[in-house]
Amino acid sequence: MINGKKITVVMPAYNAEKTLEKTYLEIPPEVDEVILVDDRSKDATVDVARRLGIKHIISHEVNKGYGGNQKTCYRTALELNSDIIVMLHPDYQYTPKLMQSMCYLIANDVYMVVFGSRVLGRGALKGGMPIYKYIFNRILTLSQNYLMKQKLSEYHTGYRAFAKEVLQKINFEANSDDFVFDNQMIAQIFYAGYSIAEITCPTKYFDEASSINFRRSVVYGLGVVKTTLMYILQKLGIAKFRIFEIRQ
Repeated sequence: MINGKKITVVMPAYNAEKTLEKTYLEIPPEVDEVILVDDRSKDATVDVARRLGIKHIISHEVNKGYGGNQKTCYRTALELNSDIIVMLHPDYQYTPKLMQSMCYLIANDVYMVVFGSRVLGRGALKGGMPIYKYIFNRILTLSQNYLMKQKLSEYHTGYRAFAKEVLQKINFEANSDDFVFDNQMIAQIFYAGYSIAEITCPTKYFDEASSINFRRSVVYGLGVVKTTLMYILQKLGIAKFRIFEIRQ
C-alpha cells in the first residue's frame, strides 16, 4: 500500500513466457495484488506465472484480443476492491521500477490517472523504437492534441495507472477488443473530466517484446482517427456514443 491505498498490478499477457519472470521480479513491494490474464497464449506463460506464485491467474478459453484482455484485468481488479490499478505489460518493455512514482501521485490525490511516457525525454528512440512507429506516434499524438484540445506527450503508451474511481466511471466495457481500446480509454478519461499526468519512461525494444506489425499499426491508426471524431461529435452534442456513457 501507499498512503493506505491498495495497489493492484494487472498484466494482460500473450506469449510472455520469456519475459514474465523479469518483469514480475521488479514489481515493487508496495504492490498488494498481481493479476495476470492470459489471452490463450501458445507458450508456457501460465506455467511460468504459477511457478512465480502469482496469486490471481485468469486464462481465457478463447483469445479475446488486447482490449478484451484488459477488460478482464480491470473488472477483476475492481472486484478485489483495489484503490489504484496499474497496467503493466509482462513483456519487459516498460520498467516496473517507475510504479511507486506513478502510484504516489494517485495515492496523494494529485492526479487520478498517470501514464509512463516513452516520448518525454528520448526514451523511445534510445530504447530502439522503430523510426516509422515513432513518426506514426508523433503524427497521431499531435493531431489528437490539436483536435481534442489536450496536451499529452503520447497517446499510445501501454504503461498506465488509474484511481479506481476512474475505472468505475468510464464505460471501458463498451470499448473495442482490439488495440484501439487504449486510445478509446484516453478519450473516455478526458470526456469524464479527468486530467492525465505523465512521467518519463525508458523503454526497451527487443525480439521478445510484444509489438504490432505495420498492417495492424495502420488499422490502429484508423481506429484512433475514428475515436477522435467520435469524441468531437460527442463534445459538440451532434451525436452520442455508448463509449462516452458515464457510469454512476
